[in-house]
Amino acid sequence: MNKVEHHKITNNIFKIGLSLLLGGLILYWMYRDFDFRKISDVLLYKMNWTWMLLSFPFGIMAQVFRGWRWRQTLEPAGERSRCGVRVNSIFLSYAVSLVIPRMGEFARCGVLKRYDGVSFPKALGTVVTERAIDSLLVLMITALTILLQVRVFDTFFAKTGTSLDSVLTQFSATGYLVTAICGLAVLILAFYLLKRFSIYHKVRTTFAGIWQGVMSLRSVRNVPLFIVFTLAIWVSYFLHYYLTFFCFDATAHLGLMCALVTFIVGSIAVVVPTPNGAGPWHFAVKTMLILYGVGSTDALYFVLIVHTVQTMLVVLLGIYAWIALSFTTRKQIQTT
Repeated sequence: MNKVEHHKITNNIFKIGLSLLLGGLILYWMYRDFDFRKISDVLLYKMNWTWMLLSFPFGIMAQVFRGWRWRQTLEPAGERSRCGVRVNSIFLSYAVSLVIPRMGEFARCGVLKRYDGVSFPKALGTVVTERAIDSLLVLMITALTILLQVRVFDTFFAKTGTSLDSVLTQFSATGYLVTAICGLAVLILAFYLLKRFSIYHKVRTTFAGIWQGVMSLRSVRNVPLFIVFTLAIWVSYFLHYYLTFFCFDATAHLGLMCALVTFIVGSIAVVVPTPNGAGPWHFAVKTMLILYGVGSTDALYFVLIVHTVQTMLVVLLGIYAWIALSFTTRKQIQTT
């Protein structure tokens, strides 16, 4: 093993260890005073499992739609794969990411390489395209959600006796000028700092990748079908999450918009590389639920139970995919 390979292995181990440590520290901080003995009482007597079970098909279909959509980006690259192999590779990829964050993307490309002979670099390129499109859609949903929640903020200002007009009237012409200068200075400083550190390059690369992914849609043969699958994926993800609100008395009354806001916040939180977003997702969703009037303890019950149950579903799907793929030989695939 040369020095370069040793450095890569050491770097990967460090990243995995750091992600596990980060998720563990956040979870410890959130649940340090939590009485876990009461969880069994909530699970057995205070939770409506019917809604949880009803949410499962949507969680499964979100991954199935992702497997179906993958065909749309593989075919323009001259690659073909069986539907079952693609779907099972998606199931397996999510389970793998529970152990090593972000490794699932490579795992599903490896499955297609092993069973269908699909080019690994081409498959990985299509994954980048899909992630770019998904990121753009999440940004659009986030912007729409913020616009739809303007009334919530207006209600907040009204109840607290504060309004934007009353705040703005406190400024003189000089005040506006000083504020503008300070704001410009902050932007210049932030730009300088971002440029000095590697995060500037990461952000620039991310947005460049999103743009390239959008432009690559021109090579997709059936763009409307690709869009339908993309919308179906995220609608399924949302329903998989939203139906769990009805499992608990504390969240059953919150409504669609609260679910959408917490869903978006949770989707952004899982960008932090921890296993299945453990830690950041708990913190983000719990914080938003509290802002919507849910008690701290009830919010902790919700995020802990929902995340754990949905993670178990991911594990079960991964086990199913591993078994199914073990009965799918490469020879069989090549002769069909």
